Amino acid sequence: MSKYLTFPALALAVACATPALAADLTVISFGGANKTAQTKAFYEPWEKSGSGKVIAGEYNGEMAKVKAMVDTNSVSWNLVEVESPELSRGCDEGMFEELDPAQFGNPDDYVEGAIQPCGVGFFVWSTVLAYNADKLSSAPSGWADFWDTEKFPGKRGLRKGAKYTLEFALMADGVAPKEVYQVLATKEGQDRAFAKLDQIKPSIQWWEAGAQPPQFLASGDVVMSSAYNGRIAAVQNESNLQVVWNGGIYDFDAWAIPKGAKDQDAAQKFIAFSVQPEQQKTFSENIAYGPANKNAVALLDPKLLKDMPTTPENIANQVAMNVTFWADYGEQLEQRFNAWAARN
Repeated sequence: MSKYLTFPALALAVACATPALAADLTVISFGGANKTAQTKAFYEPWEKSGSGKVIAGEYNGEMAKVKAMVDTNSVSWNLVEVESPELSRGCDEGMFEELDPAQFGNPDDYVEGAIQPCGVGFFVWSTVLAYNADKLSSAPSGWADFWDTEKFPGKRGLRKGAKYTLEFALMADGVAPKEVYQVLATKEGQDRAFAKLDQIKPSIQWWEAGAQPPQFLASGDVVMSSAYNGRIAAVQNESNLQVVWNGGIYDFDAWAIPKGAKDQDAAQKFIAFSVQPEQQKTFSENIAYGPANKNAVALLDPKLLKDMPTTPENIANQVAMNVTFWADYGEQLEQRFNAWAARN
């Protein structure tokens, strides 16, 4: 055989060799300390294993971006980090690819709810009440204190959206954590939550990215804020920011593959890689979010567990994010919230 391939033969040889090349994956996360932890736990080890390059981007959970890409067949993201309500709604609306759960191993190894039809939860996190202990004379104990601007004067930080904000308003108004979604599912409950928000509207400083609450608190712009627990834990060594677990809302963040994305096999392998115990351990060592794979817990230093949302004492008075509720009511409540927030 000639050592010089004819052009057609060369083209065929190149085509046959192409699948062996590792795919570059564009992976979109929420940025900040979360992205830093993902880089150490997932992106760098994935690249070192020869599986391909990770092009790491970020967004703020805007499902409209994903929908526009899917609707116009111009999907440029391979994987996107989504919260559970968006995963559920996106799955129902055909925005995400369905996954075969078998490739992620034994379902009993995972925190209940981690493996979903269109995504896999890779960590558990909480939205909690955080405060700067240097700025307050006494410690708040829950959302009723967050609303008490006489006892605790100063600005409050809240995420600019209906989700979490309405639940916190109801808890501040005396609704028991276990009954929040029952009440919020009624017209009266929704009115009650917005009326409660009216009480502190002049004192609210809205945040839209997870990195903002620790900055607002550290600078003294706000005295208390709703915040992602891991973002607060990440800066506790150099600040006096504290967390109140009482009345927190815990949830998963999951990987999902936008419908029609390229290199889906590689994306699914990346998901499976990210939920291995060793990767999960490294992630939780770099940010105080609970591992979705329960086998990672035994690998963690017990000192780290006090900052994890999933330890028994921390989770006792928290609320599980009700995915079904937000799938059913999310659109109308977000519209109502946006209209309410836009009014002076």
